[in-house]
Order: sequence, then structure tokens, then C-alpha cells
Amino acid sequence: MIHIEPKILDRINSWLTPAFDTETQNTIKESIANNPKDIQESFYKDLEFGTGGMRGIMGVGTNRINKYTLGKSTQGLSDYLQKQFPNETPKAVIAYDCRHNSKTLAKLVADVFSANGIEVYLFEDLRATPELSFAVRHLNCHCGIVLTASHNPPEYNGYKVYWQDGGQLVPPHDGAVIQMINDLDYADIKFEPNSDLIHYIGKDVDDVFIEASVENGCVGASQDAKDNLKIVFTSLHGTSITAVPETLKRAGYKNVHIVKEQEKPDGGFPTVKSPNPEEPAALKMALELADEVGADIVIGTDPDCDRLGVAVRNSDNELQLLNGNQTMVMMTDFLLKKWKSDGKIKGKEFIATTIVSTPMLTKLAESYGVDNKIVLTGFKWIAKLIKDFPELNFIGGGEESFGYMVGDFVRDKDAVTSTLLACEIAAITKANGSSFYEELIKLYVEHGCFKEKLISLTKKGIEGAEEIKQMMTDARENPLKIVNGSKVVKIEDYDSATSKNMITGEKTSLDIPMSNVIIYYTEDGSQVALRPSGTEPKIKFYVSVNSELDAMENFKSTEAKLDTKAETILKDMNLI
Repeated sequence: MIHIEPKILDRINSWLTPAFDTETQNTIKESIANNPKDIQESFYKDLEFGTGGMRGIMGVGTNRINKYTLGKSTQGLSDYLQKQFPNETPKAVIAYDCRHNSKTLAKLVADVFSANGIEVYLFEDLRATPELSFAVRHLNCHCGIVLTASHNPPEYNGYKVYWQDGGQLVPPHDGAVIQMINDLDYADIKFEPNSDLIHYIGKDVDDVFIEASVENGCVGASQDAKDNLKIVFTSLHGTSITAVPETLKRAGYKNVHIVKEQEKPDGGFPTVKSPNPEEPAALKMALELADEVGADIVIGTDPDCDRLGVAVRNSDNELQLLNGNQTMVMMTDFLLKKWKSDGKIKGKEFIATTIVSTPMLTKLAESYGVDNKIVLTGFKWIAKLIKDFPELNFIGGGEESFGYMVGDFVRDKDAVTSTLLACEIAAITKANGSSFYEELIKLYVEHGCFKEKLISLTKKGIEGAEEIKQMMTDARENPLKIVNGSKVVKIEDYDSATSKNMITGEKTSLDIPMSNVIIYYTEDGSQVALRPSGTEPKIKFYVSVNSELDAMENFKSTEAKLDTKAETILKDMNLI
């Protein structure tokens, strides 16, 4: 029989008290008897806020998503709101996605807020995460909550917190809220709602959000171009079905084919192994439908509709999945073209991306005379830039993990507006006798051909967390000196916010918040980054390689060489 450590047993016993309901206590007792390993996993630590908030497996325990962990977080947030806005009645808006228990947990969060005198706007049914971000500012709320676990497996749920600017919680608020949560006992949670303070919202907010999406996502496609574009769209059983089809319709797109088998929201995600548009298998049904109807573009979104996967016709007229960097490069270029043609680039504009995304964005920004600001992984840092630089105009920004934000009307990655923007690009390029894919290759000819690969290693549980910790320790204490025959010339360690020149030994400071990330830079321009996920039991390895591309017709051979180079790097690191 598995021995339960005394510290963990103390945590478990604290939940076998009158502060917790009978059902919770009975579940714990049953787990101790029948699943001691599972109960240890459920209690060995507290769930933490990561790059995308708090995510975890649903169930009893301090390391699980349940009424008490969410209740405690909401109680701490309520206390912080009252402290920050002592002369106002703070307001919060709450949305939720298609996951199991999301609706129930959203109402629970609303109840706790209202019990603490917080006025609540609760969406009447599931909604896309970007609409929640939009609603925070539209309704003049002090914070927002969305119940979602993005693309995690069905047993997960989560809790993302937004501040009054519509962006996710960032310093100093995140640390202060976490401290207030940690200072609470579960017995401090106020669960009894004040129904007078809870208001249900729906179509009125939808209409304003969709109109704003159309305004920001359209970059000049004519109606004829729109009529001539065939689109296949899949919501992968998620929330995007509530916003994307209507947005495309209002923008003038009529040839939209929806994957019917994946149209209905369902937290079990029955037709896919993982509802993650980063994974080709998730778009299999959409690609099959696209071949049936002769579609020009395929788009699939994740369950909470903040990320999108895109496939377009390549030079052989075959549908090809783009990676997040490629989609981001094309979207950014078209936004920059639009701003330039409208005469809006005046030297006070910027785009944004993250430290593990393609370096090509910097080249692109330089060619248009705008700044490219590079931040830590997570869209909260991109949204924070808008607040930090009010004198500058934000054009758009994205990250390699299939997220993009168009303009500043939403302060998080937004697959609604980004889907429309992708369709606009496809329509315009087709009407001009080119294609989405051909225009991407032209950018490679102009700025250099960049290729990125990502490997994610899943390491679950207590042992997995230790393995990931050891990998990062080894990378720091025994750094790589050669990567695929090329000398490592610089190492950036964001945990200590230092950059070390490996040739001279000189160290300089990084002007960026600390984070558990290491990036190696080589003599030939390759990059390798290591980063544990903030929301999943994974460690991620990002490889970026590049070379000159002298002509479009040489793209395939150049791409093949870069693919081989990236794979060799991953093999050298024993990752494939």
C-alpha cells in the first residue's frame, strides 16, 4: 500500500472538517482507501497561476479545480477588489466555455463575488474568451473571469483572471491577489449569493463585440473577392460557434462550410483526441471536408476560441497546415500593409511577439519602420504593452502557439477577429492572382527563410515536476557549447534575467520580468529555447533555424534543408 506523506496527510485531514461539504469529505475518504496515489497527487501542492491563469484536473483537493479552490481564489480576488476600489462597488464579468462543469463553476464564482458585494455580469451561456476580454472594458468592469482550460484534455478546467484594462492579471496585481488568496482559510469563503447583484448578459454584448471584430479584421477584400473564397471552419466542439460564423457572415463571407460533426459544443470533444489546433490530427475532418468542397482555406479554433489553426493551398494545390509563426507573419504583414496604405505609420507604432516566437517578426517590423516589442510567453505580457506605452499605437501581435491579437479592442489572443483576418488575406491574394501561401514565400525571399519546430515533453505528477526541474537545472549548470556543429555564442537565462556572451564571458541584464526560460543562440543564427509550461505538466523545446532564400522556386529545397537542420538539433538533444 502507498504511504501518504505526513505533510500531505495534514492537508487531506484539513478537508475532513465542517468547512467542507459531506460529498467532498466522502470522496476523500473513498480515495484514501482505494486510490492513495491519486489523493496524494490531489493534495501535494496548491494550484498556481501560470502564463494563462490557473488550470487543473477537476476533483477534490488543493491541486484540483473544484468549488473550494475556485471559491478561495474568488474570495481573495473579492478582498483585493474591495481594497483597490474602496469608494466604488466593484464590478466583474464572467464567461465560461464548453467544458464539463464550466457553467456550474461560473455560477459558483458569481455567487462568491456577489456574497462579497461585487456586482456581477454573467454571460447567459458559453462564450468565446476574447468576448470576455472585450466585455471587461465595454461594461466598465474592474475585473473579468473566464472558466476554461483552453485545449487541455476533457478532465481539466481552469480560471483566467482579467483586470480592468481587459488584459490578464499581471504584476503587481497578480502577486498581490495570490498573496491574499494564500492568506485565506477555506472557511473564509462566502458562498451565499446576493442575487440582486447578479445580472445575466448575452446578445447585446455579442452584437457590439462582433461589429468590433468585423471593423478590426477587415483589411480591404472586395465583395467579389469574398464571394470567390471557399472557407471550411470547425469549432472543434468549442465556443467559437457562438461568434465566428456570425462574424464571417456580417463581414460578407457567404461560402462558409462548417464541420457539422464538430459544430455542437461538447466538453468531451468526442471526434478528436485533443481539441488543439496546433496538432494536425485535430483538423483532419475539416481538411477532408475542404477537399470535398474545394475550399481555399481551412480554419479550426480551440475550445475557448483564443487560438486558431490555418491550412491553405500550397503551390501543388494541396492543403497545407501552417504553423503559428507562419500565420502570425502573414497576419502582421497584411496589417502593416493596411496601416501603411492608410498613411497611419508615423513612427509611433509597434507590433509585439514573444521570446520563443520567430525572429522574423523583427525583420518584418524593421522593413515597415515600426518597433517590434518582445515579451515573455503569454498574451498577458502583450496586452500589458498597450497599457505601458499609451503614447504608441499597437497594430497587432502574436505568439508561436497559434494565438494572435488584432489591434487593441481585445486585450488577449482572439481567434474570432484573427479568423476573419486570415480569410481576408486569402480572399485578397486569390483575387490578385496569387495565394496566401505564395505571399508567405515572397516574405521569405525578402526577409530570409525561417523555420521553427516545437517539441513538448509531458511529465505528469510529482515525479514529472521533479524531472522538468532537473532538466532546467542541467541546462543551466551544464549548458550546451555546440548545437549541430555551430558554436553557442550567447545564453539568455530569464530566471536570473541575465544574458551571457559565451565568447567573452561578459554578462548583461535583461530588461524583462524573470521567468523560467533559457535560450541558446548559435554562431549560424539558430536558436534553442527551453521552457516549462505554466499551465500544463510539460516542458517545451523551441528550435528556430534560418537561411537566405534567393528565389521562390528554391523554397522547397531550402525548406527541406532547414527541416533537416532543425531535426538534427532536436536529435542532438535526444528529443526525437
